[in-house]
Amino acid sequence: MARFRIKQDRYWKAIIDTMVEALMVVDSQGVIISVNRSMLKLTDFTENELIEKPCDVLKCDKCFVKKKKYPDRFCALFEKKKMQTRCTMQKKDGTRIDVFKKAAVLRNKAGKIIGGVETFTDLSEAVAKEKIISNLRSELSAKDGFQSMIGTSPGIKRVFELIRIMAKSDTPVIIYGESGTGKELVANAIHNLSSRKKASLVKVNCAALNESILESELFGHVKGAFTGAFKTRVGRFEAADKGDIFLDEIGDMPLSTQIKLLRVIEEKTIEKVGDNDPVSVDVRIISATHKNLEELIEKGQFREDLFYRIGVLPIHIPPLRERKEDIPLLVNAFINKIRLKTGKQVSTMNKTALEILYTYNWPGNIRELINVIEYAFVLCNGDEITPAHLPLNLIGKDSSQDVQTKMVNANGENDKKQNLISILSSTGGNKSKAAQLLGISRVTLYNHIKKYNIHIDKTVSE
Repeated sequence: MARFRIKQDRYWKAIIDTMVEALMVVDSQGVIISVNRSMLKLTDFTENELIEKPCDVLKCDKCFVKKKKYPDRFCALFEKKKMQTRCTMQKKDGTRIDVFKKAAVLRNKAGKIIGGVETFTDLSEAVAKEKIISNLRSELSAKDGFQSMIGTSPGIKRVFELIRIMAKSDTPVIIYGESGTGKELVANAIHNLSSRKKASLVKVNCAALNESILESELFGHVKGAFTGAFKTRVGRFEAADKGDIFLDEIGDMPLSTQIKLLRVIEEKTIEKVGDNDPVSVDVRIISATHKNLEELIEKGQFREDLFYRIGVLPIHIPPLRERKEDIPLLVNAFINKIRLKTGKQVSTMNKTALEILYTYNWPGNIRELINVIEYAFVLCNGDEITPAHLPLNLIGKDSSQDVQTKMVNANGENDKKQNLISILSSTGGNKSKAAQLLGISRVTLYNHIKKYNIHIDKTVSE
């Protein structure tokens, strides 16, 4: 039995020492009696420097606050019996680290408190990201941005002002803009600044659903209304009650659904598919389209009476080609955002690359700009985006040599291999696209793949 207990103790010690979280056990007086390896790694103390020492050697800020309030108690744990909190504590060298602490008291068989066990999760990386996010928010100050939208050009500042005005009204709003200009962001801003912000903003893409499914999505249906309707379903209008509904691409809404939408606006009631009982709803409609609704009316594809009901308050978002002075702000914001997401050290774009962005016409608007920055992040192995990291449709055929020779001009075989992996990853393993990007034949690409022993399945790896 004694041998079994010794073996069991060794197993428990091994398990505790392999824990990712730092662990510490204290007695009822707050004296440290055990720590695991993660705790030593987190604090840089040795085991001898912690064992049999009072736990205030770690100078946890939450414990000290409690100690001042209750001088006769060592820490909050022995008062609350269980706790979890975010706090800071001190490492051996005096620097402070952010941790998430979870603690519980230990009791003997008689129920008497004999100590406590605490685990600590290092929040240093999370705090560093919070600081980056905070810096981003600071950068997007009132002069540079508004409700997650960025820009200082006259056109976009006019949009910001209209949003402030229209958010105060319950009148339907329609947002006009080309694909990729940020119509959904405008809808979000109107909702967030309105008196309806405590309720939901429900979004529906009218172009993504066929006629029968769209009506069910908007108004709901009752059980048995159609084949496959196994239970009654709440529609988007009902879900948005007391809030807003965003009807994106309303120009693609079928005429039969337009008639029902007009009735909802006029009567403020809906009828579920397969049911005749009206349901009252209090919903403000925010719609959006990239199409010219007046032209659709002339073609008989959009109802004129609906147009006048939803188009009382129009907002026109300028395309990116008409607000190019905002490109540096947008590029900087997207670089910071993608750097945070990817962990890469890319921090800027050089002047030449930025000038290329200025000369481009941006048919895909801001969405296309985001894609360009994400693409550049894949190819860029340094801290600065250059023309060599931009897609060929931006830099033109005359400048494509920079990208085509990027792999072969890299310093060292490993760099060449990593660049090839990056380019293949950016195309999702599509060898034809990768060869086109590099300006080489598929045969040459295959030779490179074979040379560097690169495996391509659903992912690209060494």
